[in-house]
Amino acid sequence: MHTFGWLFVFGLTASTSSVINFDHAALGKTPSEWTILATDRGVNAHWEIRRDPSAPTQPYVFAQVSGDPRQDGFSLAILNTMSLRDGDISVRLKPVSGREEQGGGLVFRYRDEKNFYVVRADAHDDEVAVYKVENGRPIPIRPRGAPASVTGVKHDLRPNVWSILKVSVRGGRFQVYVNHHRILQAEDSTSSVAGKVGLATRADSVTYFDDFRVSAK
Repeated sequence: MHTFGWLFVFGLTASTSSVINFDHAALGKTPSEWTILATDRGVNAHWEIRRDPSAPTQPYVFAQVSGDPRQDGFSLAILNTMSLRDGDISVRLKPVSGREEQGGGLVFRYRDEKNFYVVRADAHDDEVAVYKVENGRPIPIRPRGAPASVTGVKHDLRPNVWSILKVSVRGGRFQVYVNHHRILQAEDSTSSVAGKVGLATRADSVTYFDDFRVSAK
């Protein structure tokens, strides 16, 4: 077993699980195990460890703090130490501010900044949606049973309140949960190779994250 300070890795039957709570990282810095990048030119991605008295696991959170109104694409924090094809990924997130969007998401099957999947929860529009980013272009994946024109599922998400976002990935099937309730199912079999996992915000959203969990199946 290899332990990366604030990253705890432990073996489970037929799975490998990781829990990251950020509480032993350096305040004001980006942990070295994470790569920060953006999907569009001009996006000012700025992730750092911050202190938050409301954090589910005290005292620190991992925060995307750039609220540049010129932003349009995704700001990504990619974990360098783990890759998976199938598994469960979850995080606690708190939308702090943003005029265009207020929320965050989970990245999975990440190959590079132009090719990955992301599930995003936006408190501005009260919507949860899954996207496949292919060659830099975000393509919404229609929820199962929804009309062709629908790209997400409406769900109440409150600014400055912590919620749990989770995605379960099995082959081409994705199930999304908010606060332990399944709210969305979707399918896409065009890219089933293993890839890295991570966190995301979009547009000008400032968002705090805590308790990032990954369980590879």
